[in-house]
Amino acid sequence: MSTENNTKDDEVELGSLFIIIGKGFSNLFNFIGNIFKGIYHFLILILLFIKEHTRKLLLSIVIGAVLGTVIELNKDTTFGADLQVQPNFKSTRQLYNNINYYNDLVEQKNTDLLAEVFGISSEDASSLKKFKVFPIKNGNDFLTAYDELILSVDTLTAKSYSFSLFKNTFTKYDYKVHNIHVIATKNDVFPKLDAIIISSIVENKYFNKVKTLINENLNRTDSLLRENIVQIDTLRKVYMKVLLEEAKKLSTGTTIDLGGEKRATKELELFETNRKINKDLKEISEDKAEKSEVVNVISNFQHVGYELKGVQENYGFIGGALGAALMILFLLLAQLNVYLDNYKR
Repeated sequence: MSTENNTKDDEVELGSLFIIIGKGFSNLFNFIGNIFKGIYHFLILILLFIKEHTRKLLLSIVIGAVLGTVIELNKDTTFGADLQVQPNFKSTRQLYNNINYYNDLVEQKNTDLLAEVFGISSEDASSLKKFKVFPIKNGNDFLTAYDELILSVDTLTAKSYSFSLFKNTFTKYDYKVHNIHVIATKNDVFPKLDAIIISSIVENKYFNKVKTLINENLNRTDSLLRENIVQIDTLRKVYMKVLLEEAKKLSTGTTIDLGGEKRATKELELFETNRKINKDLKEISEDKAEKSEVVNVISNFQHVGYELKGVQENYGFIGGALGAALMILFLLLAQLNVYLDNYKR
């Protein structure tokens, strides 16, 4: 009797469990369905809004485009040029500060100070319209910087510092290569700027001191590694001489070699050590080439700037888009006002 009751209880519990699971799936599907219904309803509202105000929107676009085209036809032709650099010794932030300073002078139309800073004429200085700098984003910079961090800390710290956490702390100043973009109304002013921009960083005493110390350490390490290679080559020659002598004794049958395996192992260790030192020398050479200057110039400004064109630079397109945006904002505010009046009633 008790067995039958237990069976019935189990069946009831399983039935209740299936009912709960079924309701859960039903609620989930209803939730997903409501999301799609909400998106569909929102799109329909947008289409109804556009249909209701089509004439107003077209009129605002035409007026904005016409005004923008007039400005476009009357504005001076602008040219652009780019300078790509690789700052070393944490000088990137100083580079950004300097470029922002030059751009502030342009926005303030302080042509006299610009002419003085760059050593150019007032006419050339007045042709400068914008300075900006931004990193050339490369995913390998993340990996390289993370590897350097992991190798520089202990194992416990490395385990607690995940790659995702490191990536969140990685800023624009941590990228290796940066692009300096200048806009001007004269296409031949750019070659007169790069020397001053670079020297403003290179002539910094602190960065020069760091450069000198790091290069001295690199040169010292390079010398020590080369001395180690010479010593290893000497040892290898000694081992080769000993092996030849042992081979002669074995050929006469007078000696039984019991240490040949150990000598072979030691020779292999010398080969491996030599390989590691050569690898370190290669890395030292790359560091010396990269860190021989405070700022490495990847590419200079073009001698003749390129004309800035395209939709994003066209005032006709910008005016049309701005006219449509203002009209939409006005219509939405009007509908909001009507809704608030009705809400009071």
